[in-house]
Amino acid sequence: PTQKLRKMTTKVSRDTLYECINAVIEGAQQKKRGFRETVELQIGLKNYDPQKDKRFSGTVKLKHIPKPKMKVCLLGDQMHLDMCKEQGIPCMSADDLKKLNKDKKLVKKLAKKYDAFLASESLIKQIPRLLGPGLNKAGKFPTMVTHQDKLNDKIDDIKATIKFQMKKVLCLNVAI
Repeated sequence: PTQKLRKMTTKVSRDTLYECINAVIEGAQQKKRGFRETVELQIGLKNYDPQKDKRFSGTVKLKHIPKPKMKVCLLGDQMHLDMCKEQGIPCMSADDLKKLNKDKKLVKKLAKKYDAFLASESLIKQIPRLLGPGLNKAGKFPTMVTHQDKLNDKIDDIKATIKFQMKKVLCLNVAI
């Protein structure tokens, strides 16, 4: 039993990893399924005590977009709103946000409707005042966008970025 345990805790070699990934891809092509399949990366941490050591979180930008159907909304100034309407991107102005009037239920509904948010640099400082802590609690505080940024590129960046967070368990799971 101890020999098996040692084998499990060794690092996975590159060849084994590629072999497994190719097997998954081959299996997906042989038997088509009626839903979008994803691969999940699981990382188990050793010699780490979440009670004593600091917990961590972060983001990783992938080369490809794992969630192409992700809904992104822009909270913007007039220039960004015009650009969004041109490109068919969902958007809201500061006046639309004022109508929510810090109503927790409405802010929660807004957070559920979209997977991520972008905000103009002129508006980003006002968002906590306009909406309260609702978006922050949902983990969807907007990413800042400037007038020089191309909106579609910024949206693709958000879609290609995955978040991970260390909680009480020593296992991190991320869909890639």
